[in-house]
Amino acid sequence: MEQITVRVPASTSNLGPGFDCLGVALRIYNTITLARGASRRHFHPRIVSEAADRFFKQARRRAFSFSCSVTEQIPRSRGLGSSATIRLGILLALNRLSGNPLDRLELFQLCAELEGHPDNAAPATFGGFTVVGSARCADSRKRSGQRRVRAIHRSAVSPRLCFVLLVPDLEIQTSRARNVLPSKISHAKAVENCANACALTAAFVSQDYEKLRGVFADHLHQPFRTKLVPFLPGVVAAAEKAGALGAFLSGSGSTICAVKLGSAKEVGQAVLRATGAIPARIIITHADNHGAKVLTSN
Repeated sequence: MEQITVRVPASTSNLGPGFDCLGVALRIYNTITLARGASRRHFHPRIVSEAADRFFKQARRRAFSFSCSVTEQIPRSRGLGSSATIRLGILLALNRLSGNPLDRLELFQLCAELEGHPDNAAPATFGGFTVVGSARCADSRKRSGQRRVRAIHRSAVSPRLCFVLLVPDLEIQTSRARNVLPSKISHAKAVENCANACALTAAFVSQDYEKLRGVFADHLHQPFRTKLVPFLPGVVAAAEKAGALGAFLSGSGSTICAVKLGSAKEVGQAVLRATGAIPARIIITHADNHGAKVLTSN
């Protein structure tokens, strides 16, 4: 029986002002194992069957049956890219089992299309800090809001940088988090977001991380998602007071990510206290600079 195992990293996205554009891969993983010819495809969860259907169509390969199992370390519906890891893992495994008809960029594109946004798919695929430039698809036959990737920039992230994840016992669906966003914001706020996203990108690319201070502020999504994560402002303030370079809502939440140079234990304790009565746990980790990786195949 042909079998393949793929490990895919979690990711924290948006990083405050970089809505749908910026992301960092993290050293927390989901592991996906596929075995060819062991199951009927209609028993698969929708997230698996949709990824498989898109792969076979794009690769122009005859569909085959397979079994699938997932070992999960990444909390679901917490803004850490769990769904992207499943989709990408399925795509990578099927690609390997089919003789690698698609390259990694094509697999990333498929994953981004399935996700509806590229900010988790990019770091999960390529690792490190990623910036994705894209444009709305003009083809009316495509799904509404479909985005076509134009450029990807990737930079390695130093192990000096710690990511402190406050993971509340609160699930938030991405669709719900997007529904609270306004259709318009002011010109002044848009300009400030652009400035912060550019400064943040420059700090990551140059690895001059001290320049991250003060540039995680956002006006596009975080102020509106506070109604879903009401303890967000208090946690961000507590993280900065404890020495973090900054903190932000990871993806659509509910995880809040703080960034710290060196030891981050005090930051973890501070943000945990700031949640009050909300049950939560702390994960302290670093960036993954490798992205999705095939572990075994036979």
